Formats: sequence, structure tokens, C-alpha cells
Amino acid sequence: MSTPDRTLPPEALDEWTRAAAERLGLDPDQVPVSLILDLARDVAHGVARPAAPLTAFLAGLAAGRAGGTPEAIENAVADVTDLAKSWSA
Repeated sequence: MSTPDRTLPPEALDEWTRAAAERLGLDPDQVPVSLILDLARDVAHGVARPAAPLTAFLAGLAAGRAGGTPEAIENAVADVTDLAKSWSA
């Protein structure tokens, strides 16, 4: 039995981002996809793979509480990216 390929081509990721953002009442054009993917990569490599989605959620929650502006998103992502890059448990 083979498992389905779960890798999305870039256009499918764009579709998913747009659909998920709209479902959550967010402006899809305000979602910094590459920033979040870079965050997930840095956390997965610097901490642990399962920490990546959790950290993305935490960064989003922090950014939302800080006003949800592009600057708040960038600051939250930078904070946890710095933490992940220096992490040694």
C-alpha cells in the first residue's frame, strides 16, 4: 500500500492559504507565507519537527495579541526564530 504524496506544488499552497485565510476571516494577501515557512524550517531544524507547527501557532497568537500588524507578525516570528537558532535543550 502506498501513501499519498502530501507535497503541495506552490500554486496548491497558495490555494490552500487563500481558502484557509478566508474561512478564518483573514485577508489572504496579509498572510506572509514565506516568513511562516522559514520559521517552521528553522524551528524544525533547530528544535524538533513537531515544534514547528506549535511554534507557528504561538507566533500567530502573539502577533494577533500585539495587534496583528505586519510588524507584529515579523517581530513575533523574529523572536521565536532567534530562540530556535540558539536552542540547545
